[in-house]
Amino acid sequence: MTQVATASVWHKSLFGDDELATLFSEAAFVERFGAFEMALTRALGDHALVDPELADAAIAAMLDFRPDAGSMRQGTASDGVPIPDYVRQLKVKAGDAGEAIHVGATSQDLIDTASAMALRDAGIVLGERLQTVLSALGDLETRFGGHRMTGRTRMQAALPIDVSDRLSAWSAPISRSLEWLAAIRDDVAQLQFGGPVGRGPETLGGAGPAVAAAMAAELGLHRPASCWQTDRSAFVAFGNWLSMVTGALGKIGQDVALMAQQGIDEIELQSGGSSSAMPHKHNPVLAEKLVTLARFNAVQIGGLHQAMVHEQERSGSAWMLEWMILPPMVEATGRALVDADELLRSVTRIGLAD
Repeated sequence: MTQVATASVWHKSLFGDDELATLFSEAAFVERFGAFEMALTRALGDHALVDPELADAAIAAMLDFRPDAGSMRQGTASDGVPIPDYVRQLKVKAGDAGEAIHVGATSQDLIDTASAMALRDAGIVLGERLQTVLSALGDLETRFGGHRMTGRTRMQAALPIDVSDRLSAWSAPISRSLEWLAAIRDDVAQLQFGGPVGRGPETLGGAGPAVAAAMAAELGLHRPASCWQTDRSAFVAFGNWLSMVTGALGKIGQDVALMAQQGIDEIELQSGGSSSAMPHKHNPVLAEKLVTLARFNAVQIGGLHQAMVHEQERSGSAWMLEWMILPPMVEATGRALVDADELLRSVTRIGLAD
């Protein structure tokens, strides 16, 4: 999925994150669709809800299935989702075994599950990067924590403080975000298997819960207590967490940009961005970007909360809004963490030595 914020080469160099963007790519989602369908068919066969031989034949067909991407895009334009065309192609590939495919499932099951897997995997990457930023802050504490500087309130000189005081204000919210991540990631890593109207495994009879449990285990997800087709709270909570992370990094960026001003000179950086008109300038570009990315994610939160309004048993419009908002938020957060680490490791001085 191409993100508008990183669609141009220039913008991608500023705001893009290839590693995280790949998790939300068309190829990654198609792979997860296949994983869902194989897990479902395997569980159906194991519990005799479809002929086990047909299930085996269907899974064999899925293993080397490569859908026609152009056909899926056309199908998405007309159906609003890529799944109907994907399933149609898959069943054609499987032939008679196609009747063992997609039994009891609906489009939202595949897309929600694939999205949950993407966010789960993104959480691993973001967690590692949070630890890297905390390490960089720890290094600054060791090198400069005992230096003195002017404390500022309401952007006016107040009283002297130690550099460690400001570093602590930077690191505390980042540490909390890392502590919260396990629960946030755990909550979002849920199988969706609600079926056409949210009754889920119940439509498969008594073996339905066991089918859902087997699918969740195979996909590395939790089996939720109930269908969450209209309960988007886990996705919204993940988005809120993303904005909390970038907000904490944006505070660092804002402080560094102010500390680097001529006449203030409370921090020195190894390098800065150049100016086309004023060669004497060294603009704190990385610090500025942290502020931009924080504000970008903050703006998305309102839209993400709008996506909670899922009418009746399933929505189309609210659901699409998530697709537009969450992937760019993940990418922005990942890039902010990379930029924060680079910025912090470029610091050559903070404050004044005693």
